[in-house]
Amino acid sequence: MADAVKTEEKVVVKKFRKPSKKKVCAFCVAGEKTIDYKDVAKIRKYITEKGKILPRRQTGVCAVHQRELCTAIKRARNIALLPYVGD
Repeated sequence: MADAVKTEEKVVVKKFRKPSKKKVCAFCVAGEKTIDYKDVAKIRKYITEKGKILPRRQTGVCAVHQRELCTAIKRARNIALLPYVGD
């Protein structure tokens, strides 16, 4: 018993994060039916500098529009409106 040393127990207090706002699909809000692959300025926001397509959890686009967006990006790449690889 003499060898036992009392140590202070650390009290861990859980800090709860404030729930973040749900991202809203920009295409649903605008009321767009289709995503035009020729509108490069709009599509460019959804790819990285390296040319990768950003995922839904980062952009907030709904599943239906994410699929259309991927198709539009791939079509724009195919006719050289967008690069396959970034600078």
